[in-house]
Amino acid sequence: MSTHRKRSVSSFLLTSVTWLIVILTIFPILWMVFTSLHSNDQILNGITTFSLPKPQWVNYINMWDTVNFAVYFRNSLLICGATTLLAGTFAVLAGYALARFDFPGSKLFSMSIISTQLIPGIMFLFPIYLMFLWIKNTFGLPMINTYWGMILVYTAFYTPISIWIMRSFFVSIPRDLEESATIDGCTKFQAFYKIILPLSLPGIIATSIFIFLTAWDELLFAWVLTTSSDVQTIPVGIRLFVGQYNTRYDLLMAASTVVTVPVMVIFFMTQKYFISGMTAGAVKG
Repeated sequence: MSTHRKRSVSSFLLTSVTWLIVILTIFPILWMVFTSLHSNDQILNGITTFSLPKPQWVNYINMWDTVNFAVYFRNSLLICGATTLLAGTFAVLAGYALARFDFPGSKLFSMSIISTQLIPGIMFLFPIYLMFLWIKNTFGLPMINTYWGMILVYTAFYTPISIWIMRSFFVSIPRDLEESATIDGCTKFQAFYKIILPLSLPGIIATSIFIFLTAWDELLFAWVLTTSSDVQTIPVGIRLFVGQYNTRYDLLMAASTVVTVPVMVIFFMTQKYFISGMTAGAVKG
């Protein structure tokens, strides 16, 4: 077999495997959306065809009226948005410092940041809960079932890995650009603000997407540290919905679609920035 033919066969096999993985990944989501447009009786009797004679759009209205998803949606946007802003800001500043400044213990600090990701998050659950109780009893500041409590926890969790992502991106930007800016009269901060930040925009977007999507899907800490719907997020709302309406599969599928599809749309709209940002520091760093 010729070399060209071997390459063609190899490329065909790789393409086929890739498409198979894509289909296996997307099919459950498409089936979820498809199922959400059926009545509960149709689902219980079994969906045997892909035809959809009369879409049940009323499922989405009933789902929204049955459980106040607007509140959960608002809470998720507020908590995840504030977490993305805070953790992203810390990641940009700390990542730039680690990439550009050589201070005593910088390498050890960098390794300690990434090593925090080796510890299972569930190990922090009980200590954080006790710490929040201590803060309330000592200072009178409520932390459980509050926006700032959840934002603090999420910011602490997602900042370390975000710092590492941004550090890798800043390392890939040549130092010559900053040196040229300082020669032209810019200070260190001006060079960072006017030169480095615009160039690092793909990395910032990628990091922000990572923080937002990870916080959006988090359930364990949101389940334990929130007790009322005024603060609970979308994953908690879905969990409560399953517990109360576990026989209404039509509403369950509609609720899952409302939670999943908007996030997917955001990701696909910004995927080029996410991919370029995540791979920017892969060669150098």
